[in-house]
Amino acid sequence: MMKQDTFLEEHILGGLFGQALGDAFAMPAYLRPQDTREYYGGWIEEFHPGPPGHPAHDGLKAGQITDDTEQAMALAQSIIEEGGISVEGAAKAIVRWYDFIDGDSNPYVGPSTRRACQALKQGADPHTTGTHGDTDGGAMRISPVGLINPGQVENAIKDAVIACTPTHFTQVAVSGAAAVAAAVAAALVPRSSLDSVIEAGVYGGEQGAEHGTVWLGASIPRRIELAVEIARRDQPVYDRIVTLFELVGSTLATSETVPSAFGILALANGDPALCARYSAAISGDADTVGAIACAIAGAWKGVGEIPQDWIATLEAVNDRYDFRSTAAGLLKLAKERST
Repeated sequence: MMKQDTFLEEHILGGLFGQALGDAFAMPAYLRPQDTREYYGGWIEEFHPGPPGHPAHDGLKAGQITDDTEQAMALAQSIIEEGGISVEGAAKAIVRWYDFIDGDSNPYVGPSTRRACQALKQGADPHTTGTHGDTDGGAMRISPVGLINPGQVENAIKDAVIACTPTHFTQVAVSGAAAVAAAVAAALVPRSSLDSVIEAGVYGGEQGAEHGTVWLGASIPRRIELAVEIARRDQPVYDRIVTLFELVGSTLATSETVPSAFGILALANGDPALCARYSAAISGDADTVGAIACAIAGAWKGVGEIPQDWIATLEAVNDRYDFRSTAAGLLKLAKERST
């Protein structure tokens, strides 16, 4: 039992630090792979500040997380406080975050989240405020739901549906979030293969699409399969990343960022450091691709596979967030729920 506890501790912490790593590492990327490559003279190899004139991240410090991880941490804290996930708890968590960052004037709040938070602040029912949310905000913050369900893919999917309800309750958004939550849960199984983790993501996408408002959007699971096929072609790595950008995409659309994150995960063979590097290279909504890909990779590989100097930077730059105590709270809940 002690060995299993140690495994979960290292891998839940890896999932949380992976989320922050992918977010912060890819934050300074530009909107197109060619522009990112030209500006940095090749790969992004370390943390950089948000470049001047960036439409969303101008002024952010090197190693600073964005709304992806801020919201994930808010959701995690709510889950720990409540001992689980509820629609009301998820709504309170996202509104608390929105108020803290002055969401009404903050340029990097996503459109679905902004719309839902404004309605929630006016007293709207959280069971109805997410019925038009179709962007990737639900998926980008969902990793804590997977982390409290180690090996329990079905439970992770059910919890993802609940977590999405206040802001992203359309079929496409729930499908994307369920895919990520399921993959994170599957990644916490000792000796699991990367293929089994990806297969859990495909399954989660299929099951998640059964929930939420009927909405426009390409199939998340089919596009995950496409992204993984592209990632495993016999071509130079950068060429495959560009192909992912051009054929799968990395905009705010859930049907782009979530599949591309799985493609990056496959391309990096589940290595969180490579996931961060490749996510930055894909550009576009790269911080979301990175947050998702590295959260899954960190949960699968464990915190020991993330460079310790990168972890030190993440903790120093984002010192108002206690990643370790949050991971400990998620671990406690995960063990309680699995007994």
